[in-house]
Amino acid sequence: MPRAIEDYALIGDRHTAALVGLDGSVDWLCLPRFDSGACFAALLGRPEHGRWLIGPADESGAVRRAYRDGTLVLETEFATGDGRVRLTDWMPLREGGAEVVRRVEGISGRVRMRCELVPAFDYGHIVPWLRREGRRVQAFAGPDTLTLTCDVEPSLDDGRVSGEFELAEGSTADFHLVWTPLDREPREPADLSRSLEETTRWWRDWAGRCAYDGPYRDAVVRSLITLKALTYAPSGGVVAAPTTSLPERIGGVRNWDYRYCWIRDATFTLKALLEAGYEEEAVAWRDWLLRAVAGRPEQVQILYGVAGERRLVETELPWLPGYAGSTPVRVGNSATGQLQLDMYGELMDAMHQARRYGIAPDDRAWEVQRDLLEFLESNWRRPDRGIWEIRGPARQFTFSKVMAWVAADRAVRATERLGLQGPVDRWRRLREDIFTEVCAKGYDAERRTFTQYYGGKDLDAALLRMAPVGFLPADDERMRGTVAAIESDLDHRGLLRRYDSDSEVDGLPPGESAFLACSFWLADNYLLQGRVREAGTLFERLLGLRNDVGLLSEEYEPDEGRMTGNFPQALSHIPLVGTALGLARASA
Repeated sequence: MPRAIEDYALIGDRHTAALVGLDGSVDWLCLPRFDSGACFAALLGRPEHGRWLIGPADESGAVRRAYRDGTLVLETEFATGDGRVRLTDWMPLREGGAEVVRRVEGISGRVRMRCELVPAFDYGHIVPWLRREGRRVQAFAGPDTLTLTCDVEPSLDDGRVSGEFELAEGSTADFHLVWTPLDREPREPADLSRSLEETTRWWRDWAGRCAYDGPYRDAVVRSLITLKALTYAPSGGVVAAPTTSLPERIGGVRNWDYRYCWIRDATFTLKALLEAGYEEEAVAWRDWLLRAVAGRPEQVQILYGVAGERRLVETELPWLPGYAGSTPVRVGNSATGQLQLDMYGELMDAMHQARRYGIAPDDRAWEVQRDLLEFLESNWRRPDRGIWEIRGPARQFTFSKVMAWVAADRAVRATERLGLQGPVDRWRRLREDIFTEVCAKGYDAERRTFTQYYGGKDLDAALLRMAPVGFLPADDERMRGTVAAIESDLDHRGLLRRYDSDSEVDGLPPGESAFLACSFWLADNYLLQGRVREAGTLFERLLGLRNDVGLLSEEYEPDEGRMTGNFPQALSHIPLVGTALGLARASA
């Protein structure tokens, strides 16, 4: 079995990110961007698919790790029978090529260490040529070049770079890996001590801007740092996760590529950043949204590449055996071609939140929103694939209609409160028509709950968003009944599943774990209903699911006590911030 997903930590440079295991192995890294081909893909296969290990020759000792406070600098301490060493991993903020720096320091005794670098480009498919000059090794194939400069004497053997060395107390060994594009020569490593200081200082300065100072500040700051690390600096786009194909259930086929930016996450992301005091990042995210959706309204997609790319063709990589045998391994995401009506509401609400928090309106933004509303007026009754991007037949999903209502509602508010121009009477009628239909067709009066789709009996945890977006008050009997029904039917040992994957609705084989964002949404509903103690208890339970460095995956399997799904997941960390701030307001 491979390492558990929770055994990994994240480092990054705001262009891409790497996952570092408890054993000191970098098992996942895509260069030069989040969505580029991986040069280390052992996470989805075996060591020969690419990794970079630095750790004790004696693997039987204890391991302890933590981020430096307020940073993305990772420190892992290995204790063996011969002594202790500290491995510090960081990615400097990019000035040219991408860099990964690893520093090993002797703390006590004398420890035998080993290093193994296995570069394998194109997700472990291409074994590059290796060339050594002293303590510098280059790996190159096609457009990719990796250059390793280190303080130990490396040896080359069958596509691997390896070396063993001893560290005594007070001694240090540095390893510097840099990716450079085809038209550039790798620059010489800078002063690595200075690089570490600068990287540490940058992250601490950024984390220090957090406006929240409540009882969960450490968890909130860690989640915000994670979101910043998942932000593609040149565009402001936030990827859902830095990984692809980590399974929603071990051994299953629900393995998707999440290295892209979802419109679905727009409101959550923008509100979390603004409430925490990060207006600059919120503006960048809003501007990314506007650039990405530019064009005809019917061409708007539910997800885009990190710079707004639209063609994200989904393919399978048959040479990778998958995480714990979970196949297929996919890159790209064919959900780009789906109609998903809820995204229009998410986009309109994101722009509404930006205005509400004082971000200056953008004339282009309002033009875009008017065009989207015009499209929605003629298309909101169409069946779609829903917020969860089902691969089964399109349906009349209740939550999709709710978010169409949100789109109309936010347009009405913009005209009434801000004086923006538009056919407000027509938008009011649209809002009322959608509301009436949802309450008539999406509500099961016998069971006293809204349902996943019109006329169905299944439930959907996305319906927990109905009260927070203002469709109905949280104390409305229909909402109370919906929350109670979801608690009962979608419970998975105290957490929530998104929906019943055993039904035929999503067109996939059954089986997935509890979806963490949905459990945070349940806590938010508790707060809105005045059930503050229950909200706090659930929130504490969710905090307890984080790994040792404060990270959450997309899902969690309570039966096995382990994380599943892509990791770390923005849509798990975003509601963590929101619920923490909600608890602070409720307790004030």
